[in-house]
Amino acid sequence: MDLGLQGKVAIVTGASKGIGLQTAQTLAQEGANVVICARREERLQTAVEEIKEATGKEVHYVVCDVTDDEAVKNVVTKTVEHFDGIDILVNNAGTSSANPFMTVDDDLWQGDLDLKLFGAIRFIKAALPYLQAADQGAIVNVTAVGGRTPGAASFPTSVSRAAGQALTKGLSKELGPDNIRVNTVCMGLIRSEQIEKRWQKEAPDKTWEEFSQSFTDIPLGRIGQTQEAANTITFLVSQAASYLTGVAINIDGGSAAVL
Repeated sequence: MDLGLQGKVAIVTGASKGIGLQTAQTLAQEGANVVICARREERLQTAVEEIKEATGKEVHYVVCDVTDDEAVKNVVTKTVEHFDGIDILVNNAGTSSANPFMTVDDDLWQGDLDLKLFGAIRFIKAALPYLQAADQGAIVNVTAVGGRTPGAASFPTSVSRAAGQALTKGLSKELGPDNIRVNTVCMGLIRSEQIEKRWQKEAPDKTWEEFSQSFTDIPLGRIGQTQEAANTITFLVSQAASYLTGVAINIDGGSAAVL
């Protein structure tokens, strides 16, 4: 299937590793012009080389801390200077921070919201004029299933992610008349550096496959791969999903208690 991404311009945040990196690579494979950003230049340089080796395509990087409004605007400016527009924005920057409620101080609450919620808000505001000028703009906000079904000791991440989901739904209605689609993917357990550290700490005697398959609360019987997450994000920003907006898709192997 032709996803209609040839020549489209995409920004992917938090793209030096994990889901962001895999999404950038998948978009490049489909013919998109991709700009990646993250805080660490060395990791970005490595990511660019990995993508080029896998796809044969050049991608560009800009160092950016999404909590810095001027840095966010700089990514957008450099993208437009190089590619003359923006069609796609994937807000992926963020980390997991899950703690009992009474252990979370104001600084941790503020920092988590600033990174995950306001980071997305800053990028959407900066990119919006160019998305409005595009033939069809697309935004995907990467959130988490915990934002839909928060559990005990899930703070502040569950609250930040729930806010990102509300942002997605509201914007899908407001930006629909501009032909901009806004969706969210709600992540469950996906292989990452954090999960791999947990594997080495909790079950160093097990293979990855054995550790992955030990989570009995996942109906599909294993932890997800970054490529599986990237495939869904790429679909959502493509022409194949041209009538999908305001949608939240769980990428969790069926573990969430909600549709």
